[in-house]
Amino acid sequence: MNPEIFREYDIRGIAGEDMTEHDVGLIGKGIAAFLKQQGCSKLTVGRDCRTTSDLYAEKIIEGLMSAGCDVVEIGVCPTPVFYFAIRHLKKDGGVMITASHNPKEYNGFKICRGLDSVHGKDIQKILGIINEKAFVQGSGATRSSDDVIPAYREFMEKNIHIPKPLRVGVDAGNGTAGPVAVPILKAIGCEVHDIFCDMDGTFPNHEADPTVLKNMQSLIAMVREKKLDVGIGYDGDGDRIGVVDEKGNIVFG
Repeated sequence: MNPEIFREYDIRGIAGEDMTEHDVGLIGKGIAAFLKQQGCSKLTVGRDCRTTSDLYAEKIIEGLMSAGCDVVEIGVCPTPVFYFAIRHLKKDGGVMITASHNPKEYNGFKICRGLDSVHGKDIQKILGIINEKAFVQGSGATRSSDDVIPAYREFMEKNIHIPKPLRVGVDAGNGTAGPVAVPILKAIGCEVHDIFCDMDGTFPNHEADPTVLKNMQSLIAMVREKKLDVGIGYDGDGDRIGVVDEKGNIVFG
């Protein structure tokens, strides 16, 4: 296993090259052992829409269960929904299978202990557990939950208020944000014009990274053509955005 995939804020690399299917199972076992050391055994697992995410979620869940962790699998969702699920389902933490804004060849794992992201030295502790094979034995259970996205939408719609209706352009980059963000924006009174909001883990239209100017060109053109109030571009897992003002200029911040 390539130790360089154990980064500051996540575990991430090229799928099938930096980490094999077998490696992902070991990563699941390592995460489970680390979280159980912290008293976390009731977990949730979500995933983005990348082509390897279904398989990697399966292997991560197998690893977690082999250590005695009980897992609620929430399916394909944006990372903010995964964070919401930990609180909503009253879990001890969890794993999100995603490579965020990185190219389609990548995949990875964001780990939460409670509501806090595991990072830095703790990521390296997981690598140490794997290298030493210091795994924990157990027999966990798993179940699926399909009520998290509806609960997230309800929460957002109740708590977001805009002073006047806005005409909003949305480019989800074929990531996971589109099916969640568009209905929420409509529910709070926005007129939504969307592009690339169907999920496709090959990201066929452009890389799902709105911090790169070339990836925002279609959104900029739509905002200018339709004279919209604002444009929002999302990354692959919906946890970062790029914003375009009413003139089609990028808003940096």
